[in-house]
Amino acid sequence: MKLHLAFAFLLATGAAAAADEGPAYGPQLEGYAYPFAVQHYRFQSQGVAMDMAYMDVKPSQSNGHVVVLLHGKNFCAATWDGSIRALSAAGYRVIAPDQVGWCKSTKPEHYQYTFEQLAANTHDLLKSLGITSAIVMGHSTGGMLAVRYGLLYPEDTERLVLVDPLGLEDWRAKGVPWQSLDAQYQLQLKTSADSIRDYERTTYYANTWKPEYEPWVAMLAGMYRGPGKAIVAWNSALTYDMIYTQPVFYEFEKLNMPVLLMIGDHDTTAPGKALAPPELRSQLGNYPVLAKAAVARMKQGKLIEFPDLGHSPQIQDPAGFHKALLDALKP
Repeated sequence: MKLHLAFAFLLATGAAAAADEGPAYGPQLEGYAYPFAVQHYRFQSQGVAMDMAYMDVKPSQSNGHVVVLLHGKNFCAATWDGSIRALSAAGYRVIAPDQVGWCKSTKPEHYQYTFEQLAANTHDLLKSLGITSAIVMGHSTGGMLAVRYGLLYPEDTERLVLVDPLGLEDWRAKGVPWQSLDAQYQLQLKTSADSIRDYERTTYYANTWKPEYEPWVAMLAGMYRGPGKAIVAWNSALTYDMIYTQPVFYEFEKLNMPVLLMIGDHDTTAPGKALAPPELRSQLGNYPVLAKAAVARMKQGKLIEFPDLGHSPQIQDPAGFHKALLDALKP
């Protein structure tokens, strides 16, 4: 794997260097500063030494509750900056980890990625901090992880908050074609600032763009410009396969805790959509319909919709989103 990754890296960087300019970061986002102090939870998993980076932000006046923020696939813990500030100001202690395979955490060459494994890693991190109960809030892929966390650790989950989560449909069952890890890896190697921006503009932000989104593009693109590009792309391919093959869609009825589902009605995210035939592609990622159907299956589900927003309402409209969130979290 090392030779394969290194060779692919040389090919990819040689072709893309002139076309994609900007800061370059290390494979664990070395060189990129997070908004709060980064701490490290070091542990063994699947025979490999792991370093799980996280931010632990304590409020000046605690309300006694902890919120754990789980990032999405094209995001990092740092992307939660605005939410961390809003929650901390309201009295919540906030834990925001980078999952193994992402951002400032370890990117192993060989790892069996499952949502159960990532949930267990997160649960162990919280145990190491003496946290036995938390509000678990996940965005995008982090929403799928939050659901799995709630299913695995119901007694330790005060409630779930799902922000435009993936997993409200089963893309494989609907007919999205399978793609091999090798093919997905080659696709990920082509990642650039332009490809990230174009994807997010059309899929996340309903063909709109604001300067406020640009720092998050630079953050991700920087890892694909740096010396760890190959291992970053490989882990991205592995986690895509996890998302595609491990649905949470069939288990919403099993969630016993309160679930707050927050969605932007203009979200059209559906992994693998580009691989699907046109007649299927148009049916995928219909978040208003999917969200209503999901909440109807939950024992204690509540839906908040943002009519004019897309996949990341916490970034598009921070003030409106956080007001709705904090109001909903009140006892």
